[in-house]
Amino acid sequence: MARSRRLARRNILVETFRIYFRGFFQFLGLALLGIVPVVCTEYMSRFIDTAAGVNVDLRTLVAGLFTMSMFGLRLALIPVYIAGIQILTAELATGGRVGFLSVLNGAVKFWPRVAGVCIFVYVVFVLIIAFGIVVLSMTLAASVSGSILWIIVALGLSALQLWCFCRFFVFTLFWQQFAVLENLPAFESLQRSSNLAHSGSDLPRPQRPLWRAATIVSVWMAFLIVVGLIAVWPRLVAEWPVVQSYWNEFVQSQDPQAVLQKINAGLQTSHGFDLRAVLLNIGERILYPLLGIAFVVLYLDSKVRLTDVADELLAALVHAHHRPGLVVGSGVDVQHVLHVGYERRAGFGRDD
Repeated sequence: MARSRRLARRNILVETFRIYFRGFFQFLGLALLGIVPVVCTEYMSRFIDTAAGVNVDLRTLVAGLFTMSMFGLRLALIPVYIAGIQILTAELATGGRVGFLSVLNGAVKFWPRVAGVCIFVYVVFVLIIAFGIVVLSMTLAASVSGSILWIIVALGLSALQLWCFCRFFVFTLFWQQFAVLENLPAFESLQRSSNLAHSGSDLPRPQRPLWRAATIVSVWMAFLIVVGLIAVWPRLVAEWPVVQSYWNEFVQSQDPQAVLQKINAGLQTSHGFDLRAVLLNIGERILYPLLGIAFVVLYLDSKVRLTDVADELLAALVHAHHRPGLVVGSGVDVQHVLHVGYERRAGFGRDD
């Protein structure tokens, strides 16, 4: 507990990088769970592309099956990766040491639970994003038609889609920590995640778990956007005249379908093995553990902060009972009531 309180007083960014570099090779091993299938898929895709225009034979069939199997393996290893990040980060954050194989062994035990929640979370996010794409299409169609009624309907649906996305995003912020570190069932981990995200209403906004989590995600997304732009900028500059020509044809053409077919044909012709994109993908996956580490540190930090607030309230209530002979008994009763209510509000279970 003392180690956790020292952790809470540290900057989350500093602590995240300290943990990452301390267990770099173990985090790299976890990252390889996603890197190896990606590299194998890219290689086999390149192998298939070299046989373009050839009828399906044994070679292309085996390559296609291998690519599909790598994609399935990649999906199956996601829960192991998520659970491994939680276990390894928690051990390193509290000053412990754990081997890579021990992390994998512990992560595999959480596979059914994490996989089930992952399917639920990802499917809901995909549905919300698909709804947003439909709404965007409706907005574009309404703006072209000039119908005020359809524009209002499209804007209303856009607001609804944004509200659904934000609400579900908050609902799932800390489910990984509760499902693995607290060993809670799937539904309860989601419920506790929502409770923790909405806790800390008495704290200043920058110190609330929701605001700090949103800041972490925003910084991470900005980092990915910057890195992505740096990687694709040379290719974007080289192909910008072609993109501009396609756009002019699409706007002026009477047959947009024909223009889309032309664009698709051009993309298939220019498709090839992009080493720069593959290296970027590998680099991003090596850095991906930083996001998971930051959320584990934030989870531990928020838990300690809220516990300190509850202890201060408890001390104030106990101090108020200053009549002789009632301090101890009242303190025990108040502590029981306060911590039960606090745990329900903040989403924490009883510490072992």
